[in-house]
Amino acid sequence: MDFPGHFRDHFLAHKLHTINVSFAVDGVEENFGGTAGNIAYNLMLLGHEPQILSTAGSDFAAYRKYLDEKGISTGSIHIDTSELTSSAYIITDKADNQIAAFSFGAGKAAYGKLPDIGSAACAIIGAGNPYDMRALPAQYRENGVPYFYDPAQEIPILSADDLREGIEGAAGLFGNDYEIDLIMQKTGWNEKELCGRTPLVIVTLGESGSRIMGKEGERVKAVHVSEVLDPTGAGDAYRAGFIAGYLAEQPPRICAQIGSTVAAYAVEQYGTQNHHFTLPELKKRYEEAYGETLAM
Repeated sequence: MDFPGHFRDHFLAHKLHTINVSFAVDGVEENFGGTAGNIAYNLMLLGHEPQILSTAGSDFAAYRKYLDEKGISTGSIHIDTSELTSSAYIITDKADNQIAAFSFGAGKAAYGKLPDIGSAACAIIGAGNPYDMRALPAQYRENGVPYFYDPAQEIPILSADDLREGIEGAAGLFGNDYEIDLIMQKTGWNEKELCGRTPLVIVTLGESGSRIMGKEGERVKAVHVSEVLDPTGAGDAYRAGFIAGYLAEQPPRICAQIGSTVAAYAVEQYGTQNHHFTLPELKKRYEEAYGETLAM
């Protein structure tokens, strides 16, 4: 949902203890999404074969058909027919600020035992069922699967020990600048200590690009877009691009630049899975943005 104004004009600083506001939006548009679906969609565009580990609900048939048509495997998705699939309701204002309400639905059911992941090249643990987020790091480590940790919206729910357990031994940690600060506050680790627990800490900064924290930290500029239509899903697109670079054994800077290029496509379309690109198109846009050839 798009709000044709600014949220800031409707909140009074001296009345934040009693909020009662209503936003008239310019229509409602429903799209397939979710962290797992969005990342999988972008990885598919990048030539990979993603596997989604999540629980969907009784209304999943249309989404399953869509994913099957896109060539994204749905065999690893559990179904809980007693609930509806998780849903997010997002209002975006003219400054691209967002207010969201999220219903876990079937997603509150733990996934449980992993399927055979012996051939998996990499995994990402995104915001989802808290039980899964606590259990998956150890399962991936035991199976020798490198994983990225991306707790995002679940940071307030996870304990300090949960976060430490997820970060320790991860191939990398994703978060925006607010989330990374919140993780450091909750774990008690400073920036140096955080970077000592995982080799990559990737901080996304929206239109300001991204930053790779650490001893040899780097800033990566965002890819220019003529018009930002919808920022929803840009972070998921970035993560897919970064992971594709990681799987191609590219250095972190190149991975971040691939992530920014994929994210640019996402923000230029409404919805999180309505953009499209071919690998040649991606490489051309990357080279125009960064002045170097992308070997991938």
